[in-house]
Amino acid sequence: MSAQVPLVDYLVLGDDPHLEAHECTSCGARYFDKRIVCASCEGTEFRQVTLSTEGELKAFTIVSLAAPGIPVPFVAGVIDCDGTSVRGNVINCEPDPDHVRVGMKLRLATYSLGSDSAGTEAVGFGFEPVS
Repeated sequence: MSAQVPLVDYLVLGDDPHLEAHECTSCGARYFDKRIVCASCEGTEFRQVTLSTEGELKAFTIVSLAAPGIPVPFVAGVIDCDGTSVRGNVINCEPDPDHVRVGMKLRLATYSLGSDSAGTEAVGFGFEPVS
């Protein structure tokens, strides 16, 4: 099997793909990037937490104009995963208002972004509708 690398540091691949965040031990604020000081309470201690792989779409936009090489249209959304806001694309769903709605239930999904000449596969994530 060829090697896989996640597109972002907070995507954990394997048998049970999931996202991880840095959680402030003082106030519970969560961040995807590494922090030295919490922006909410100025705490300095953090722990890694695994986020829920299911969530609810809180806001979205249908993107119709993007950088060259990015296929449009696509749905960019804000997903609430048990209290943690995650920005991600809504995938495996028609990008139109008849198929996407605020409040829809979604789950984390990973997909290949392509492979390099050595066969290393880049893996991204999005959220797909729960049937």
